[in-house]
Amino acid sequence: MDSENIQVSVDDDDGTFTNISLADDADSGSAALYTKQENELFIMNCDIDGDMENQVEMEEKTRLINQVLELQHTLEDLSARVDAVKEENLKLKSENQVLGQYIENLMSASSVFQTTDAKSKRK
Repeated sequence: MDSENIQVSVDDDDGTFTNISLADDADSGSAALYTKQENELFIMNCDIDGDMENQVEMEEKTRLINQVLELQHTLEDLSARVDAVKEENLKLKSENQVLGQYIENLMSASSVFQTTDAKSKRK
């Protein structure tokens, strides 16, 4: 039968064990048992990992929300710019019509721009 080697470390301050090693021979590994405090720290680390994942998700959501808000503001600005350009376009079209009418009136009043038919009738 194989002999077992058991090693236990005891904390002198509170009397709790910190680890235990079970070995059949010198080449085998050791198994560790943890105190309640160490186990709580392990659980807290797991919670922190879970919280960190949640925090990363929340940061990603916040980043995306901010990006969406920024894009909405950009869209609003672009829409306002399009409206301003449309108004300017209508204003310029109206001015062009007025100028076109003015030029036609000047041309009709000037003898230089009379048609050749009118000049040929005079001769």
